[in-house]
Amino acid sequence: MDMSKDLVAASATPLVLAILAEGDSYGYAIIKRVTELSGGHLQWTDGMLYPVLHRLERQGHVAAKWSAAENGRRRKYYRITRDGRAQLAAQRQQWQVVDGTLRGIWMKACTA
Repeated sequence: MDMSKDLVAASATPLVLAILAEGDSYGYAIIKRVTELSGGHLQWTDGMLYPVLHRLERQGHVAAKWSAAENGRRRKYYRITRDGRAQLAAQRQQWQVVDGTLRGIWMKACTA
């Protein structure tokens, strides 16, 4: 199934924040987690993820630090901040309203 670019873009912030709420992570692992969580329906690229991470970092929702991975290579790890957790809670509420609204209208449309 092809996902609308608008829908993918709109869901990027809450997805990244929710993944980081599970624990610190780095870019490639975040991309893999999105694929896993979506059952393969969302296929993110570096070019899609990193602008989101950089924006969240500028906004203070995410902090980053360089660290050595098990293989000795340096990776930039991202973690959610206190402000990021508050933003995630706000995003969750907004998506719940959208989800409830769509479910309601679709149920009415199916019974009409």
